[in-house]
Amino acid sequence: MQIVKDALARGDKTLSEFDSKQVLAQYAIPVTREQVARDLNAAKAFAEEIGYPVVLKGHSSTLAHKTEKNMVELNIEDEAGLTKAYQALEKRGEGQLDGILVQEMVKGERELVAGLVRDPQFGPCVMFGLGGIFTEVLKDVTFRVAPLEKRDALEMMDEIRAKKLLDTFRGKPAVDRDILASVLINLGRIGLENPEIAEIDINPLIIKGATPVAVDALVVLKKA
Repeated sequence: MQIVKDALARGDKTLSEFDSKQVLAQYAIPVTREQVARDLNAAKAFAEEIGYPVVLKGHSSTLAHKTEKNMVELNIEDEAGLTKAYQALEKRGEGQLDGILVQEMVKGERELVAGLVRDPQFGPCVMFGLGGIFTEVLKDVTFRVAPLEKRDALEMMDEIRAKKLLDTFRGKPAVDRDILASVLINLGRIGLENPEIAEIDINPLIIKGATPVAVDALVVLKKA
């Protein structure tokens, strides 16, 4: 995969969020609409194209934990707010950023996590569970060795303690399990077909309507 090859050639240890999602999108995993802006006018133009509210994030392959580093601005409602947020991120990330990521604001009460890890014995394994801020606290996750069949992915959904979140919830429709299954199956495919990828972390995977959407993602590359 060219994105990965280019990153390895530069000596990068991770892909940027934007490039990480490009990898996911190549495997038909739903991702947010987004674009990297190199200047404020480009950011304004793309925000108008996708429609407010939007999110701005610092863009760099070396910036893995943007929220902790205060490099995320949420719920930007108009051009004035975008200008203020853009300038604030530029100031905070001075010398570290390759641009500003302009992203649609995906809202949903259900946040999941999905990913890929490499086990020394079993090889690529797919992970799925409860996401958002609860991932590390509750550790409500399950794993399968790739490749996955659809029945494996469906079983994973039934194994987490928070599985009721996948059903009709607070007036929201049940999660489209076919799409969610395909996300998990294709994560396994990425691991099997791209040995240069060490890990993938999609957190949160937000349920928008009934569809899971990768709102944040990180691809970690294998050490040379």
